[in-house]
Amino acid sequence: MGPTIPSMYLDTRLDDNKDYGMNIFNPETDACRSWLNGKPNCSVVYVSFGSLASPEANRMQELALALKGSDCNFFWVVRETTEMAKLPTHLIEETKEKGLVVTWCNQLEVLSHNSICCFLTHCSLNSVLEVLSLGVPMLGMPFWTDQITNVKLVEDVWGIGITGR
Repeated sequence: MGPTIPSMYLDTRLDDNKDYGMNIFNPETDACRSWLNGKPNCSVVYVSFGSLASPEANRMQELALALKGSDCNFFWVVRETTEMAKLPTHLIEETKEKGLVVTWCNQLEVLSHNSICCFLTHCSLNSVLEVLSLGVPMLGMPFWTDQITNVKLVEDVWGIGITGR
């Protein structure tokens, strides 16, 4: 059976059941929460490609320029070890009012925040299940394996998101 969503995000029967009890990386929880709390409802695009997917440098550059040039606030998880060097120089400094780039976060806490309006994701099974449970619209950019099938289900079957081209 697949992963489960902690009850705090579903029916709140268990107030302290708010995470999976483990993290692959260290989440920047306080900085994330503080920044999101300062943004209006439904005004932030959340971007994360998970712990394994590794977008090519040109894809990261294009996405960075699109986010920088958009009218949207953005919250982007960029892994420090492999992805941070792919960002345009000075992006974090130039977008500090409208964008937050972190190396890891508590995804459930971010997705359930009222400032999040959509999720740009690689469509891993965990991410799709979390979004299905929390009702956040998705833009899927799959990389491999089940992600391609998952994004097809998200767009064509469930109608809760679209595929990035």
